Amino acid sequence: MAAKLFKGAEYLITVADKNDVFTPEDFSDEQRQIGDTTEQFVLNEVFPHRDKIEHHDLPLTVELMKKCGELGLLMIDAPEEYGGLELDKATSMLAAEKLALAGSFSVTYSAHTGIGTLPLVYYGTKKQKENYLGKIISGEWIAAYCLTEPGSGSDALGASATATLSADGKFYILNGTKQFITNGGIADLYTIFAKIDKQHFTCFLVERTTEGLSVGPEENKMGVRGSSTTQIILEDAKVPVENLLGEIGKGHKIAFNVLNVGRFKLGAAVTGAAKVALATGVKYANERKAFGVTIGSFGAIQEKIADMNAAIFAAESLVYRLAGMIDDRLATLPKGTDNYYETYQQGIEEYSVECAIAKVFCSEVLADVVDAVVQIHGGYGFIQEYAAEGYYRDERINRIWEGTNEINRLLIPGIILRRAMKGEIPLQKEAMKAFESLMSPSFDEPDDSVPFAAEKALVANLKQAFLVLAGSSVQKFMDTIKDEQEILLAVADLAINIFAIESAVLRAEKILPNLSESKKTAVSAAVKVFTFNGTEKAASAAKRAAYYIEEGDTLTMLLAGIRRFTKYDASGLLKAKRHLAAAAIEAEKYLF
Repeated sequence: MAAKLFKGAEYLITVADKNDVFTPEDFSDEQRQIGDTTEQFVLNEVFPHRDKIEHHDLPLTVELMKKCGELGLLMIDAPEEYGGLELDKATSMLAAEKLALAGSFSVTYSAHTGIGTLPLVYYGTKKQKENYLGKIISGEWIAAYCLTEPGSGSDALGASATATLSADGKFYILNGTKQFITNGGIADLYTIFAKIDKQHFTCFLVERTTEGLSVGPEENKMGVRGSSTTQIILEDAKVPVENLLGEIGKGHKIAFNVLNVGRFKLGAAVTGAAKVALATGVKYANERKAFGVTIGSFGAIQEKIADMNAAIFAAESLVYRLAGMIDDRLATLPKGTDNYYETYQQGIEEYSVECAIAKVFCSEVLADVVDAVVQIHGGYGFIQEYAAEGYYRDERINRIWEGTNEINRLLIPGIILRRAMKGEIPLQKEAMKAFESLMSPSFDEPDDSVPFAAEKALVANLKQAFLVLAGSSVQKFMDTIKDEQEILLAVADLAINIFAIESAVLRAEKILPNLSESKKTAVSAAVKVFTFNGTEKAASAAKRAAYYIEEGDTLTMLLAGIRRFTKYDASGLLKAKRHLAAAAIEAEKYLF
Protein backbone atom coordinates (compact mmCIF):
# COMPACT_ATOMS: atom_id res chain seq x y z
CA MET A 1 0.00 0.00 0.00
CA ALA A 2 0.94 3.67 -0.14
CA ALA A 3 3.75 5.13 1.94
CA LYS A 4 1.91 8.18 3.23
CA LEU A 5 -1.46 8.56 4.94
CA PHE A 6 -3.41 11.34 3.22
CA LYS A 7 -6.38 13.26 4.54
CA GLY A 8 -9.44 13.56 2.36
CA ALA A 9 -9.19 16.39 -0.25
CA GLU A 10 -5.60 16.97 0.80
CA TYR A 11 -4.50 16.23 -2.75
CA LEU A 12 -5.52 19.80 -3.65
CA ILE A 13 -2.88 21.37 -1.41
CA THR A 14 -0.06 18.81 -1.32
CA VAL A 15 2.42 17.27 -3.71
CA ALA A 16 1.90 13.51 -3.97
CA ASP A 17 4.73 11.14 -4.83
CA LYS A 18 4.48 8.14 -7.16
CA ASN A 19 5.14 5.86 -4.19
CA ASP A 20 2.12 7.33 -2.42
CA VAL A 21 -0.37 5.72 -4.81
CA PHE A 22 -1.74 2.20 -5.12
CA THR A 23 -2.15 1.03 -8.72
CA PRO A 24 -3.62 -2.03 -10.48
CA GLU A 25 -0.05 -3.14 -11.08
CA ASP A 26 0.32 -3.50 -7.28
CA PHE A 27 -2.30 -6.23 -6.97
CA SER A 28 -1.16 -9.25 -4.95
CA ASP A 29 -1.49 -12.80 -6.30
CA GLU A 30 -4.51 -13.32 -4.01
CA GLN A 31 -6.21 -10.21 -5.37
CA ARG A 32 -5.57 -11.26 -8.96
CA GLN A 33 -6.94 -14.71 -8.19
CA ILE A 34 -10.20 -13.24 -6.86
CA GLY A 35 -10.40 -11.03 -9.95
CA ASP A 36 -9.89 -14.07 -12.19
CA THR A 37 -12.45 -16.15 -10.25
CA THR A 38 -15.00 -13.35 -10.65
CA GLU A 39 -14.31 -12.98 -14.36
CA GLN A 40 -14.57 -16.74 -14.98
CA PHE A 41 -17.86 -16.86 -13.09
CA VAL A 42 -19.26 -14.15 -15.35
CA LEU A 43 -17.99 -15.76 -18.55
CA ASN A 44 -19.06 -19.31 -17.67
CA GLU A 45 -22.20 -18.82 -15.59
CA VAL A 46 -23.72 -15.45 -16.54
CA PHE A 47 -22.83 -14.84 -20.20
CA PRO A 48 -24.62 -17.97 -21.52
CA HIS A 49 -27.85 -16.69 -19.93
CA ARG A 50 -27.66 -13.00 -20.82
CA ASP A 51 -30.83 -13.02 -22.92
CA LYS A 52 -32.85 -14.76 -20.21
CA ILE A 53 -31.59 -12.30 -17.59
CA GLU A 54 -32.34 -9.34 -19.84
CA HIS A 55 -35.88 -10.66 -20.32
CA HIS A 56 -36.38 -10.67 -16.56
CA ASP A 57 -35.84 -14.30 -15.60
CA LEU A 58 -35.59 -13.34 -11.91
CA PRO A 59 -35.50 -16.93 -10.55
CA LEU A 60 -32.36 -17.44 -12.68
CA THR A 61 -30.86 -14.26 -11.21
CA VAL A 62 -31.53 -15.56 -7.70
CA GLU A 63 -29.84 -18.88 -8.55
CA LEU A 64 -26.80 -17.06 -9.92
CA MET A 65 -26.58 -15.01 -6.73
CA LYS A 66 -26.46 -18.28 -4.76
CA LYS A 67 -23.56 -19.39 -6.96
CA CYS A 68 -21.87 -16.05 -6.21
CA GLY A 69 -22.30 -16.93 -2.55
CA GLU A 70 -20.73 -20.36 -3.03
CA LEU A 71 -17.69 -18.74 -4.64
CA GLY A 72 -17.32 -16.28 -1.75
CA LEU A 73 -18.08 -13.24 -3.93
CA LEU A 74 -20.83 -11.97 -1.59
CA MET A 75 -18.66 -11.99 1.54
CA ILE A 76 -15.65 -9.87 0.52
CA ASP A 77 -16.65 -6.94 2.76
CA ALA A 78 -18.24 -8.98 5.57
CA PRO A 79 -16.45 -9.54 8.92
CA GLU A 80 -14.67 -12.87 9.52
CA GLU A 81 -16.51 -13.21 12.82
CA TYR A 82 -19.73 -13.88 10.89
CA GLY A 83 -18.22 -16.01 8.12
CA GLY A 84 -17.05 -13.19 5.86
CA LEU A 85 -13.67 -12.72 4.19
CA GLU A 86 -13.13 -9.13 5.40
CA LEU A 87 -10.80 -8.27 2.53
CA ASP A 88 -9.44 -4.86 1.58
CA LYS A 89 -11.26 -2.30 -0.55
CA ALA A 90 -8.91 -2.79 -3.51
CA THR A 91 -10.08 -6.42 -3.73
CA SER A 92 -13.71 -5.36 -3.34
CA MET A 93 -13.25 -2.85 -6.18
CA LEU A 94 -11.61 -5.47 -8.40
CA ALA A 95 -14.55 -7.85 -7.93
CA ALA A 96 -17.00 -5.01 -8.71
CA GLU A 97 -15.01 -4.15 -11.84
CA LYS A 98 -14.97 -7.74 -13.10
CA LEU A 99 -18.69 -8.23 -12.35
CA ALA A 100 -19.40 -5.27 -14.62
CA LEU A 101 -18.96 -7.69 -17.55
CA ALA A 102 -22.29 -9.20 -16.45
CA GLY A 103 -24.48 -6.20 -17.37
CA SER A 104 -27.81 -6.23 -15.53
CA PHE A 105 -26.69 -9.01 -13.20
CA SER A 106 -23.87 -6.80 -11.94
CA VAL A 107 -26.52 -4.33 -10.72
CA THR A 108 -28.18 -7.06 -8.66
CA TYR A 109 -24.79 -8.06 -7.25
CA SER A 110 -23.64 -4.51 -6.48
CA ALA A 111 -26.88 -3.52 -4.73
CA HIS A 112 -26.76 -6.70 -2.65
CA THR A 113 -23.10 -6.57 -1.60
CA GLY A 114 -22.96 -2.79 -1.21
CA ILE A 115 -25.94 -0.81 0.01
CA GLY A 116 -27.87 -4.01 0.78
CA THR A 117 -25.28 -5.57 3.08
CA LEU A 118 -23.08 -2.79 4.47
CA PRO A 119 -25.65 -1.04 6.70
CA LEU A 120 -25.98 -4.33 8.62
CA VAL A 121 -22.21 -4.84 8.72
CA TYR A 122 -21.45 -1.32 9.93
CA TYR A 123 -24.41 -0.61 12.23
CA GLY A 124 -25.99 -3.95 13.12
CA THR A 125 -26.03 -5.34 16.65
CA LYS A 126 -24.45 -8.72 17.34
CA LYS A 127 -27.93 -10.29 17.39
CA GLN A 128 -28.93 -8.63 14.08
CA LYS A 129 -25.76 -9.87 12.40
CA GLU A 130 -26.27 -13.38 13.76
CA ASN A 131 -29.83 -13.38 12.44
CA TYR A 132 -29.19 -12.05 8.95
CA LEU A 133 -25.58 -11.72 7.84
CA GLY A 134 -24.90 -15.42 7.26
CA LYS A 135 -27.97 -15.69 5.01
CA ILE A 136 -26.98 -12.60 3.03
CA ILE A 137 -23.33 -13.45 2.40
CA SER A 138 -24.17 -17.02 1.39
CA GLY A 139 -26.73 -15.90 -1.16
CA GLU A 140 -29.55 -17.70 0.68
CA TRP A 141 -31.22 -14.29 1.04
CA ILE A 142 -31.07 -11.27 -1.27
CA ALA A 143 -30.74 -7.78 0.23
CA ALA A 144 -32.16 -4.41 -0.86
CA TYR A 145 -31.84 -0.81 0.30
CA CYS A 146 -34.90 1.43 0.47
CA LEU A 147 -34.16 5.16 0.70
CA THR A 148 -35.75 6.87 -2.33
CA GLU A 149 -39.46 7.73 -2.32
CA PRO A 150 -41.83 8.96 -5.04
CA GLY A 151 -41.44 12.52 -3.71
CA SER A 152 -37.84 12.44 -2.49
CA GLY A 153 -34.78 11.37 -4.45
CA SER A 154 -31.68 13.48 -3.95
CA ASP A 155 -33.40 15.11 -0.96
CA ALA A 156 -33.25 11.88 1.05
CA LEU A 157 -34.04 13.55 4.36
CA GLY A 158 -37.28 14.83 2.84
CA ALA A 159 -38.66 11.29 3.04
CA SER A 160 -42.24 10.99 4.25
CA ALA A 161 -42.35 7.31 5.29
CA THR A 162 -43.25 7.12 8.98
CA ALA A 163 -42.65 4.78 11.91
CA THR A 164 -44.79 4.79 15.05
CA LEU A 165 -44.22 2.70 18.17
CA SER A 166 -47.08 0.29 18.85
CA ALA A 167 -49.11 0.61 22.05
CA ASP A 168 -47.43 -2.47 23.55
CA GLY A 169 -43.94 -1.13 22.65
CA LYS A 170 -43.01 -4.31 20.73
CA PHE A 171 -43.26 -3.06 17.15
CA TYR A 172 -42.70 -0.04 14.96
CA ILE A 173 -45.59 0.45 12.56
CA LEU A 174 -44.19 1.62 9.19
CA ASN A 175 -46.20 3.44 6.53
CA GLY A 176 -45.08 4.87 3.19
CA THR A 177 -43.82 3.94 -0.26
CA LYS A 178 -40.25 3.44 -1.40
CA GLN A 179 -39.44 3.99 -5.07
CA PHE A 180 -36.90 2.56 -7.57
CA ILE A 181 -35.72 -0.17 -5.20
CA THR A 182 -33.04 -2.33 -6.83
CA ASN A 183 -33.62 -6.03 -5.99
CA GLY A 184 -37.07 -4.99 -4.70
CA GLY A 185 -38.85 -7.93 -6.35
CA ILE A 186 -36.38 -10.62 -5.21
CA ALA A 187 -35.12 -9.38 -1.84
CA ASP A 188 -35.70 -11.18 1.45
CA LEU A 189 -34.35 -8.37 3.65
CA TYR A 190 -34.93 -4.66 3.16
CA THR A 191 -32.99 -1.83 4.81
CA ILE A 192 -35.76 0.79 5.09
CA PHE A 193 -35.57 4.42 6.19
CA ALA A 194 -38.54 6.10 7.90
CA LYS A 195 -39.18 8.93 10.34
CA ILE A 196 -40.20 7.97 13.86
CA ASP A 197 -43.05 10.27 14.91
CA LYS A 198 -42.61 12.04 11.54
CA GLN A 199 -39.31 13.66 12.58
CA HIS A 200 -36.56 11.23 13.67
CA PHE A 201 -35.01 9.80 10.47
CA THR A 202 -34.25 6.18 11.38
CA CYS A 203 -33.29 2.89 9.74
CA PHE A 204 -34.98 -0.52 10.06
CA LEU A 205 -34.25 -4.09 8.95
CA VAL A 206 -37.49 -5.44 7.49
CA GLU A 207 -38.09 -9.00 6.31
CA ARG A 208 -40.02 -9.66 3.12
CA THR A 209 -42.62 -11.72 5.03
CA THR A 210 -43.42 -8.79 7.35
CA GLU A 211 -47.16 -8.24 7.73
CA GLY A 212 -48.09 -5.03 5.90
CA LEU A 213 -45.14 -5.05 3.45
CA SER A 214 -45.94 -5.56 -0.22
CA VAL A 215 -43.89 -5.35 -3.41
CA GLY A 216 -45.04 -3.25 -6.35
CA PRO A 217 -44.84 -4.33 -10.01
CA GLU A 218 -41.52 -4.37 -11.83
CA GLU A 219 -40.61 -1.05 -13.45
CA ASN A 220 -40.24 -1.08 -17.24
CA LYS A 221 -36.81 0.54 -17.53
CA MET A 222 -34.72 2.10 -20.30
CA GLY A 223 -31.65 0.06 -19.36
CA VAL A 224 -30.35 -2.59 -16.95
CA ARG A 225 -33.64 -4.31 -17.73
CA GLY A 226 -32.57 -7.64 -16.23
CA SER A 227 -32.35 -6.25 -12.69
CA SER A 228 -35.38 -6.05 -10.43
CA THR A 229 -36.67 -2.53 -9.70
CA THR A 230 -39.93 -2.06 -7.80
CA GLN A 231 -41.76 -0.01 -5.24
CA ILE A 232 -41.87 -1.28 -1.66
CA ILE A 233 -45.22 -0.43 -0.10
CA LEU A 234 -45.61 -0.22 3.68
CA GLU A 235 -49.17 -0.30 5.05
CA ASP A 236 -49.04 -0.63 8.83
CA ALA A 237 -46.03 -2.92 8.44
CA LYS A 238 -45.17 -4.40 11.84
CA VAL A 239 -41.40 -4.35 12.43
CA PRO A 240 -40.06 -5.74 15.75
CA VAL A 241 -38.36 -3.01 17.84
CA GLU A 242 -35.17 -5.10 17.90
CA ASN A 243 -34.94 -4.59 14.11
CA LEU A 244 -34.24 -0.87 14.46
CA LEU A 245 -30.78 -0.42 12.91
CA GLY A 246 -28.36 2.00 14.55
CA GLU A 247 -29.81 4.79 16.65
CA ILE A 248 -33.12 6.64 16.57
CA GLY A 249 -32.74 9.82 14.55
CA LYS A 250 -29.34 8.79 13.17
CA GLY A 251 -30.55 7.23 9.92
CA HIS A 252 -28.80 9.94 7.91
CA LYS A 253 -25.42 8.59 9.09
CA ILE A 254 -26.25 5.15 7.73
CA ALA A 255 -27.68 6.52 4.49
CA PHE A 256 -24.81 8.84 3.63
CA ASN A 257 -21.87 6.78 4.88
CA VAL A 258 -23.00 3.70 3.00
CA LEU A 259 -23.45 5.83 -0.12
CA ASN A 260 -19.76 6.84 0.07
CA VAL A 261 -18.79 3.19 -0.42
CA GLY A 262 -21.46 2.80 -3.09
CA ARG A 263 -20.04 5.75 -4.99
CA PHE A 264 -16.50 4.55 -5.31
CA LYS A 265 -17.58 0.95 -5.85
CA LEU A 266 -19.69 2.28 -8.73
CA GLY A 267 -16.54 3.99 -10.02
CA ALA A 268 -14.86 0.58 -10.29
CA ALA A 269 -17.92 -1.07 -11.84
CA VAL A 270 -18.39 1.51 -14.59
CA THR A 271 -14.66 1.39 -15.36
CA GLY A 272 -15.02 -2.35 -15.93
CA ALA A 273 -18.05 -1.72 -18.14
CA ALA A 274 -16.05 0.85 -20.15
CA LYS A 275 -13.33 -1.74 -20.84
CA VAL A 276 -15.93 -4.20 -22.16
CA ALA A 277 -17.56 -1.60 -24.39
CA LEU A 278 -14.20 -0.42 -25.73
CA ALA A 279 -13.21 -3.97 -26.71
CA THR A 280 -16.53 -4.39 -28.55
CA GLY A 281 -15.97 -1.12 -30.43
CA VAL A 282 -12.41 -1.98 -31.44
CA LYS A 283 -13.36 -5.46 -32.66
CA TYR A 284 -16.13 -3.98 -34.78
CA ALA A 285 -13.71 -1.39 -36.21
CA ASN A 286 -11.46 -4.27 -37.26
CA GLU A 287 -14.30 -6.14 -38.98
CA ARG A 288 -16.35 -3.42 -40.64
CA LYS A 289 -15.19 -2.26 -44.05
CA ALA A 290 -15.90 0.99 -45.86
CA PHE A 291 -14.37 2.23 -49.09
CA GLY A 292 -12.50 -1.07 -49.34
CA VAL A 293 -10.67 -0.92 -45.99
CA THR A 294 -11.51 -1.60 -42.34
CA ILE A 295 -12.86 1.48 -40.59
CA GLY A 296 -10.20 1.09 -37.89
CA SER A 297 -7.72 2.43 -40.41
CA PHE A 298 -9.49 5.80 -40.46
CA GLY A 299 -8.14 8.62 -38.31
CA ALA A 300 -11.67 9.59 -37.25
CA ILE A 301 -12.15 6.16 -35.67
CA GLN A 302 -8.60 5.91 -34.34
CA GLU A 303 -8.98 9.17 -32.44
CA LYS A 304 -12.05 7.79 -30.64
CA ILE A 305 -10.19 4.60 -29.73
CA ALA A 306 -7.19 6.57 -28.44
CA ASP A 307 -9.34 8.91 -26.34
CA MET A 308 -11.26 5.97 -24.86
CA ASN A 309 -8.10 4.10 -23.85
CA ALA A 310 -6.61 7.22 -22.28
CA ALA A 311 -9.78 8.06 -20.34
CA ILE A 312 -10.16 4.50 -19.00
CA PHE A 313 -6.50 4.54 -17.93
CA ALA A 314 -7.25 7.66 -15.88
CA ALA A 315 -10.47 6.20 -14.43
CA GLU A 316 -8.71 3.00 -13.42
CA SER A 317 -5.81 4.96 -11.91
CA LEU A 318 -8.21 7.15 -9.93
CA VAL A 319 -10.32 4.27 -8.56
CA TYR A 320 -7.42 2.18 -7.30
CA ARG A 321 -5.55 5.19 -5.94
CA LEU A 322 -8.65 5.89 -3.85
CA ALA A 323 -8.95 2.23 -2.81
CA GLY A 324 -5.33 2.40 -1.61
CA MET A 325 -5.97 5.62 0.33
CA ILE A 326 -8.96 4.10 2.12
CA ASP A 327 -7.22 0.79 2.78
CA ASP A 328 -4.22 2.57 4.27
CA ARG A 329 -6.42 4.50 6.68
CA LEU A 330 -8.53 1.49 7.66
CA ALA A 331 -5.35 -0.52 8.28
CA THR A 332 -4.47 1.87 11.13
CA LEU A 333 -7.65 1.02 13.08
CA PRO A 334 -7.31 -1.51 15.91
CA LYS A 335 -9.75 -4.39 15.34
CA GLY A 336 -11.92 -5.85 18.04
CA THR A 337 -12.81 -2.57 19.75
CA ASP A 338 -16.43 -1.79 20.60
CA ASN A 339 -16.49 1.23 18.32
CA TYR A 340 -14.52 -0.37 15.47
CA TYR A 341 -17.17 0.17 12.82
CA GLU A 342 -17.83 3.70 14.00
CA THR A 343 -14.18 4.63 13.41
CA TYR A 344 -14.21 2.49 10.25
CA GLN A 345 -17.06 4.60 8.89
CA GLN A 346 -15.21 7.77 9.84
CA GLY A 347 -12.21 6.42 7.95
CA ILE A 348 -14.27 6.05 4.79
CA GLU A 349 -16.12 9.32 5.31
CA GLU A 350 -12.71 11.04 5.39
CA TYR A 351 -12.58 10.43 1.62
CA SER A 352 -16.16 11.46 0.80
CA VAL A 353 -14.80 14.06 -1.65
CA GLU A 354 -12.74 11.48 -3.54
CA CYS A 355 -15.67 8.99 -3.47
CA ALA A 356 -17.89 11.60 -5.13
CA ILE A 357 -15.14 12.32 -7.67
CA ALA A 358 -14.84 8.61 -8.52
CA LYS A 359 -18.59 8.35 -9.05
CA VAL A 360 -18.83 11.42 -11.29
CA PHE A 361 -15.62 11.02 -13.28
CA CYS A 362 -15.85 7.29 -13.96
CA SER A 363 -19.57 7.31 -14.83
CA GLU A 364 -18.94 10.10 -17.33
CA VAL A 365 -15.98 8.24 -18.84
CA LEU A 366 -18.33 5.30 -19.42
CA ALA A 367 -20.91 7.66 -20.95
CA ASP A 368 -18.32 8.97 -23.42
CA VAL A 369 -17.08 5.45 -24.21
CA VAL A 370 -20.48 3.91 -24.96
CA ASP A 371 -21.41 6.93 -27.07
CA ALA A 372 -18.22 6.50 -29.12
CA VAL A 373 -18.82 2.74 -29.45
CA VAL A 374 -22.32 3.32 -30.82
CA GLN A 375 -20.87 5.86 -33.24
CA ILE A 376 -18.20 3.41 -34.41
CA HIS A 377 -20.98 0.92 -35.14
CA GLY A 378 -22.91 3.51 -37.14
CA GLY A 379 -26.49 2.43 -37.84
CA TYR A 380 -25.84 -1.01 -36.34
CA GLY A 381 -25.16 0.66 -32.99
CA PHE A 382 -28.86 1.53 -32.92
CA ILE A 383 -29.99 -2.07 -33.39
CA GLN A 384 -30.65 -4.32 -30.40
CA GLU A 385 -28.95 -7.26 -32.07
CA TYR A 386 -25.63 -5.49 -31.42
CA ALA A 387 -24.18 -5.16 -27.92
CA ALA A 388 -23.42 -1.44 -28.42
CA GLU A 389 -27.14 -0.59 -28.19
CA GLY A 390 -27.45 -2.29 -24.81
CA TYR A 391 -24.31 -0.62 -23.45
CA TYR A 392 -25.78 2.75 -24.37
CA ARG A 393 -29.08 2.11 -22.56
CA ASP A 394 -27.47 0.52 -19.52
CA GLU A 395 -24.97 3.33 -19.03
CA ARG A 396 -27.47 6.12 -18.49
CA ILE A 397 -28.55 5.21 -14.96
CA ASN A 398 -25.02 5.50 -13.58
CA ARG A 399 -25.18 9.28 -13.68
CA ILE A 400 -28.39 9.22 -11.61
CA TRP A 401 -28.16 6.65 -8.82
CA GLU A 402 -25.85 6.83 -5.79
CA GLY A 403 -26.68 10.55 -5.86
CA THR A 404 -26.98 12.31 -9.22
CA ASN A 405 -23.75 13.64 -10.69
CA GLU A 406 -25.03 17.15 -10.02
CA ILE A 407 -25.55 16.37 -6.32
CA ASN A 408 -22.10 14.76 -6.14
CA ARG A 409 -20.53 17.76 -7.86
CA LEU A 410 -22.11 20.06 -5.28
CA LEU A 411 -20.86 17.82 -2.48
CA ILE A 412 -17.22 18.12 -3.57
CA PRO A 413 -16.64 21.87 -2.96
CA GLY A 414 -19.27 21.86 -0.20
CA ILE A 415 -17.34 19.33 1.89
CA ILE A 416 -14.00 20.97 1.11
CA LEU A 417 -15.22 24.40 2.22
CA ARG A 418 -16.85 22.99 5.37
CA ARG A 419 -13.61 21.29 6.33
CA ALA A 420 -11.67 24.46 5.61
CA MET A 421 -13.97 26.44 7.89
CA LYS A 422 -13.39 23.88 10.67
CA GLY A 423 -9.63 24.24 10.20
CA GLU A 424 -9.22 20.65 8.97
CA ILE A 425 -7.78 21.81 5.64
CA PRO A 426 -5.59 24.97 5.50
CA LEU A 427 -7.44 26.16 2.43
CA GLN A 428 -7.42 29.85 3.27
CA LYS A 429 -3.67 29.94 3.88
CA GLU A 430 -2.97 28.03 0.66
CA ALA A 431 -5.39 30.25 -1.26
CA MET A 432 -3.48 33.33 -0.10
CA LYS A 433 -0.24 31.79 -1.38
CA ALA A 434 -1.94 31.03 -4.69
CA PHE A 435 -3.08 34.67 -4.97
CA GLU A 436 0.52 35.76 -4.42
CA SER A 437 1.73 33.44 -7.19
CA LEU A 438 -0.99 34.91 -9.39
CA MET A 439 0.46 38.39 -8.81
CA SER A 440 4.11 37.35 -9.22
CA PRO A 441 4.22 34.59 -11.83
CA SER A 442 7.11 32.19 -12.19
CA PHE A 443 8.13 31.16 -15.69
CA ASP A 444 10.31 28.17 -14.76
CA GLU A 445 10.23 25.55 -17.50
CA PRO A 446 9.90 21.85 -16.56
CA ASP A 447 12.98 19.62 -17.04
CA ASP A 448 12.24 17.53 -20.14
CA SER A 449 14.68 14.84 -19.00
CA VAL A 450 12.41 13.96 -16.06
CA PRO A 451 9.50 11.65 -16.95
CA PHE A 452 6.16 13.49 -16.93
CA ALA A 453 7.76 16.71 -15.65
CA ALA A 454 5.44 18.83 -17.82
CA GLU A 455 2.36 16.99 -16.55
CA LYS A 456 3.44 17.28 -12.92
CA ALA A 457 4.10 21.00 -13.33
CA LEU A 458 0.66 21.33 -14.91
CA VAL A 459 -1.01 19.53 -11.99
CA ALA A 460 0.69 21.90 -9.54
CA ASN A 461 -0.57 24.86 -11.57
CA LEU A 462 -4.11 23.49 -11.79
CA LYS A 463 -4.14 23.23 -7.99
CA GLN A 464 -3.17 26.91 -7.84
CA ALA A 465 -6.07 27.73 -10.15
CA PHE A 466 -8.45 25.78 -7.90
CA LEU A 467 -7.21 27.59 -4.80
CA VAL A 468 -7.51 31.01 -6.41
CA LEU A 469 -11.07 30.36 -7.61
CA ALA A 470 -12.22 28.69 -4.39
CA GLY A 471 -10.69 31.53 -2.40
CA SER A 472 -12.26 34.18 -4.64
CA SER A 473 -15.71 32.62 -4.43
CA VAL A 474 -15.64 32.40 -0.62
CA GLN A 475 -14.26 35.94 -0.34
CA LYS A 476 -17.05 37.31 -2.49
CA PHE A 477 -20.04 35.27 -1.32
CA MET A 478 -18.99 34.21 2.21
CA ASP A 479 -21.69 32.02 3.82
CA THR A 480 -24.02 32.30 0.82
CA ILE A 481 -21.54 30.44 -1.45
CA LYS A 482 -23.61 27.30 -0.78
CA ASP A 483 -26.41 28.87 -2.83
CA GLU A 484 -24.20 29.66 -5.84
CA GLN A 485 -24.58 26.26 -7.47
CA GLU A 486 -23.23 27.24 -10.87
CA ILE A 487 -19.97 28.36 -9.27
CA LEU A 488 -19.75 25.24 -7.11
CA LEU A 489 -20.31 22.99 -10.15
CA ALA A 490 -17.53 24.72 -12.08
CA VAL A 491 -15.10 24.53 -9.16
CA ALA A 492 -16.00 20.85 -8.72
CA ASP A 493 -15.13 20.14 -12.37
CA LEU A 494 -11.72 21.65 -11.76
CA ALA A 495 -11.19 19.52 -8.62
CA ILE A 496 -12.34 16.36 -10.44
CA ASN A 497 -9.99 16.82 -13.38
CA ILE A 498 -7.04 17.61 -11.11
CA PHE A 499 -7.50 14.34 -9.21
CA ALA A 500 -7.91 12.37 -12.44
CA ILE A 501 -4.88 13.85 -14.21
CA GLU A 502 -2.68 13.51 -11.12
CA SER A 503 -3.78 9.89 -10.58
CA ALA A 504 -2.93 8.97 -14.18
CA VAL A 505 0.45 10.74 -14.05
CA LEU A 506 1.51 9.23 -10.71
CA ARG A 507 0.52 5.73 -11.81
CA ALA A 508 2.43 6.10 -15.06
CA GLU A 509 5.50 7.44 -13.29
CA LYS A 510 5.39 4.56 -10.80
CA ILE A 511 5.01 1.72 -13.32
CA LEU A 512 7.16 3.06 -16.16
CA PRO A 513 10.55 1.60 -15.06
CA ASN A 514 9.13 -1.96 -15.07
CA LEU A 515 7.52 -1.83 -18.51
CA SER A 516 8.69 -3.03 -21.91
CA GLU A 517 9.61 -0.32 -24.39
CA SER A 518 6.35 -0.73 -26.31
CA LYS A 519 4.30 -0.54 -23.10
CA LYS A 520 6.28 2.53 -21.98
CA THR A 521 5.40 4.26 -25.23
CA ALA A 522 1.74 3.34 -24.87
CA VAL A 523 1.52 4.52 -21.24
CA SER A 524 3.28 7.79 -22.07
CA ALA A 525 0.88 8.28 -24.99
CA ALA A 526 -2.13 7.63 -22.74
CA VAL A 527 -0.89 10.20 -20.23
CA LYS A 528 -0.35 12.84 -22.92
CA VAL A 529 -3.75 12.23 -24.53
CA PHE A 530 -5.65 12.24 -21.26
CA THR A 531 -3.76 15.19 -19.79
CA PHE A 532 -4.55 17.26 -22.87
CA ASN A 533 -8.25 16.33 -22.78
CA GLY A 534 -8.51 16.76 -19.00
CA THR A 535 -6.74 20.11 -19.11
CA GLU A 536 -9.13 21.41 -21.74
CA LYS A 537 -12.05 20.51 -19.44
CA ALA A 538 -10.29 22.00 -16.41
CA ALA A 539 -9.54 25.22 -18.27
CA SER A 540 -13.14 25.53 -19.43
CA ALA A 541 -14.40 24.98 -15.87
CA ALA A 542 -11.93 27.51 -14.46
CA LYS A 543 -12.93 30.19 -16.99
CA ARG A 544 -16.59 29.51 -16.32
CA ALA A 545 -16.02 29.97 -12.59
CA ALA A 546 -14.04 33.18 -13.14
CA TYR A 547 -16.82 34.73 -15.24
CA TYR A 548 -19.39 33.69 -12.62
CA ILE A 549 -17.41 35.13 -9.70
CA GLU A 550 -15.80 38.36 -10.89
CA GLU A 551 -15.98 41.22 -13.37
CA GLY A 552 -13.85 44.13 -14.50
CA ASP A 553 -10.13 44.29 -13.68
CA THR A 554 -10.32 41.44 -11.16
CA LEU A 555 -11.87 39.19 -13.80
CA THR A 556 -9.14 40.15 -16.29
CA MET A 557 -6.50 39.23 -13.71
CA LEU A 558 -8.17 35.90 -12.95
CA LEU A 559 -8.46 34.99 -16.64
CA ALA A 560 -4.79 35.83 -17.22
CA GLY A 561 -3.86 33.58 -14.31
CA ILE A 562 -6.07 30.77 -15.59
CA ARG A 563 -4.40 30.96 -19.02
CA ARG A 564 -1.03 30.54 -17.34
CA PHE A 565 -2.14 27.86 -14.88
CA THR A 566 -3.77 25.75 -17.60
CA LYS A 567 -0.92 25.95 -20.10
CA TYR A 568 0.17 22.50 -21.27
CA ASP A 569 2.55 21.74 -24.13
CA ALA A 570 1.02 18.67 -25.76
CA SER A 571 3.52 18.53 -28.65
CA GLY A 572 3.32 15.14 -30.34
CA LEU A 573 -0.36 14.72 -29.44
CA LEU A 574 -1.39 13.34 -32.84
CA LYS A 575 1.50 10.89 -32.85
CA ALA A 576 0.52 9.77 -29.33
CA LYS A 577 -3.10 9.24 -30.37
CA ARG A 578 -2.14 7.25 -33.45
CA HIS A 579 0.23 5.05 -31.47
CA LEU A 580 -2.38 4.40 -28.79
CA ALA A 581 -5.05 3.59 -31.37
CA ALA A 582 -2.78 1.28 -33.37
CA ALA A 583 -1.81 -0.69 -30.25
CA ALA A 584 -5.46 -1.03 -29.15
CA ILE A 585 -6.60 -2.05 -32.64
CA GLU A 586 -3.93 -4.77 -32.68
CA ALA A 587 -4.83 -5.98 -29.17
CA GLU A 588 -8.61 -5.60 -29.76
CA LYS A 589 -9.11 -4.55 -26.15
CA TYR A 590 -8.28 -1.96 -23.50
CA LEU A 591 -4.50 -1.74 -23.46
CA PHE A 592 -3.61 -1.53 -19.80
